[in-house]
Amino acid sequence: MKASSYEVPRPPRSENAVLVGHAGRDKDHLERSMQELALLADTAGARVTGTLVQRRGSIHPATFLGKGKLAELCEYVEQCKAEIVIFDDDLSPAQVRNLEKATSRKVIDRSELILDIFARRARTRESRLQVELAQLEYTLPRLTGMWKHLERQAGGIGTRGPGETQLETDRRLVRERIARLKAALESVERERETQRNRRRREFRTALVGYTNAGKSTLFNALTRADVFVEDRLFATLDSTTRQMVSREREVVLMTDTVGFIRKLPHHLVASFHSTLVEAIEADLLLHVIDAADPDFHRQITAVDGVLDQILKEPRPPRLLVFNKCDALDEDAIAALKAEYDGCLVLSARTGQGLDALRTELFRRSAERRLVRAS
Repeated sequence: MKASSYEVPRPPRSENAVLVGHAGRDKDHLERSMQELALLADTAGARVTGTLVQRRGSIHPATFLGKGKLAELCEYVEQCKAEIVIFDDDLSPAQVRNLEKATSRKVIDRSELILDIFARRARTRESRLQVELAQLEYTLPRLTGMWKHLERQAGGIGTRGPGETQLETDRRLVRERIARLKAALESVERERETQRNRRRREFRTALVGYTNAGKSTLFNALTRADVFVEDRLFATLDSTTRQMVSREREVVLMTDTVGFIRKLPHHLVASFHSTLVEAIEADLLLHVIDAADPDFHRQITAVDGVLDQILKEPRPPRLLVFNKCDALDEDAIAALKAEYDGCLVLSARTGQGLDALRTELFRRSAERRLVRAS
């Protein structure tokens, strides 16, 4: 794959990680979810040295795992020489504390792992603000004095109110930081609104889809851009808009957006609202799907769920674009077209089917222009 000069910073040393899942929440898709968790851990720079799954019983309110499985986990992390334990589901603050005490290891959940990936991959001021806001809102109910360094930033002496405990001070400082971040993002949003006003006369499309579906590769192929591409989850965080120009000099604006994923932290969706506005206000959403992924049906459902959270009525039309068809045979391609009437099947990597997509986009652009003229 072609990549730009931008390089994602990698940790100086990989941490050995054990992944933990529980069938109590998603039994039917647990195996696929654990595979995805392993990809997330790899993207974050961890080295997966073991996987442990509890397949029976309910989720324990204090330790997530049952007593016997927790004892097994304690032995397993020693055996695997793990430094961190990553759970596939969100944990409560009490569960994290109890698990860390039992295993003597750092414990994080899926949401915290995704937030860490976003923090390392954020390039622009806007995405850094968005990620920090999401991290603070996620961490606020989990505070146990870990934000003491913020007290120095706020001035130290004189910042603590009468009778406040350290934890109360930390929480107040985090809330103040959250307020400042929201104000900064509102300023960025006003700048983006000015840019969108200039673009509204053009036909606008937005690429949406599951992470690693090939959106950025397709974006580069259609617009001759040089957006960063990598065969890892969440290679792109920042929205990028470029022109697609026909031989007749007709223009379509295309925006590449952040990828979605199952169990996406809701704080992250809220924080990235200004970025996702590009999708909200598009004339057409191109829902890019990895046709070669056996789990693509469930990925479509996950993306639709996030879009339903952020889109308001009237919602822009969606066009399903099945990517990576070079990995499929003719029967599989025919089955896709039969199941999803009106979809397009293509390969951004080889260029197969791109002309049909270009033709469809310029056709819709011309239709909108005629409607406006009338």
